Amino acid sequence: MITFTKTFLNGAVAAAAMMAGTLQMASADVLTMSSWVPPTHFIHTDFLVPLTEKIAEATEGRVTVTILPAPLASPPQHWELARTGVADITWGNFTYEPERFVSMWFAEFPNAGTKAEAQSRALWQTYEQFLADNSAFDGVKMLAVGMFGGGQLHHGAKAVTSPADIANQKFRMGGPIQEKLLTALGSVPVAAPATKAYEMLESGVVDGSLHTMESVVNFRLEDVLKHHTVFPNGLYDATFFVAMNGARWDGLSDADKTAIEGVIGEGLSAAWGKNFDDQSVAAVEKLTASGHEVVEASPELIAEVDRIYGAMVADWIEAAKGAGVSDPQAMLDFYKETYNSLAGE
Repeated sequence: MITFTKTFLNGAVAAAAMMAGTLQMASADVLTMSSWVPPTHFIHTDFLVPLTEKIAEATEGRVTVTILPAPLASPPQHWELARTGVADITWGNFTYEPERFVSMWFAEFPNAGTKAEAQSRALWQTYEQFLADNSAFDGVKMLAVGMFGGGQLHHGAKAVTSPADIANQKFRMGGPIQEKLLTALGSVPVAAPATKAYEMLESGVVDGSLHTMESVVNFRLEDVLKHHTVFPNGLYDATFFVAMNGARWDGLSDADKTAIEGVIGEGLSAAWGKNFDDQSVAAVEKLTASGHEVVEASPELIAEVDRIYGAMVADWIEAAKGAGVSDPQAMLDFYKETYNSLAGE
């Protein structure tokens, strides 16, 4: 009788434990993430996967994130996927929707910096202070913002260091700010995604292409881009987001929201930037070791870019006011001062 009772009680305890575990799993929040880079890309392996792990750890498994095996839409549609709740979490490029995110243009202009971690932290602080209540960002919970550490100029056949070198040359580019910059420099911009760069260069459709140093390596363009012109403060940049559907965020428990707040924001933005910094350093080392020509832009070319930059800022200030930014110049100044301070640490 005693043996039977012990057996029964042990079994009941085990069953109760199993039921409690099942109920906990059933009540857990499982979030879906749509990503558009392959699982071998460093953004996936070194940034997105660690983010899912941090969220699970911070919430003690109550909130988990599943990265879907294929993107739910094209890269430019990923903001809408999060805003409308088709996916719970997405990441993407503000550049893909330039009219919606006029307020972000300032960070994609020349001279935005070349240290991605400092840039990304400065952009997060700028977003929080100046843009968190802007209607362009309605419908989402912003988890992080990021930049990539300064895009540069790359050519397949020659070093480009002066304004004369760039005139009439055809360059692949990826957005309206890059298009305006190249046109003002007297070159011919050709719009195409970075994934098309190799075939365009190999076939002679373009002479060069705009990229970060890391993307020359990560897009395997070393054979067709052997000359790299570096602008000390960056020729252009791109701005990125990691966003969660606002209603889905609001539906989490207060305890889980507090826990997740500890692994997002400026810290997550810094992690984004650090990954790009690490990749860029490795890329420069690899390209240099392979005999590629890496040169600085001449003072004349830098001065010409600075002149164009001044005109771009003046135009943007008016556009940003129309997009609901009360003092665009103050926002730009805040970003620059914050970046310079963080970059000097």
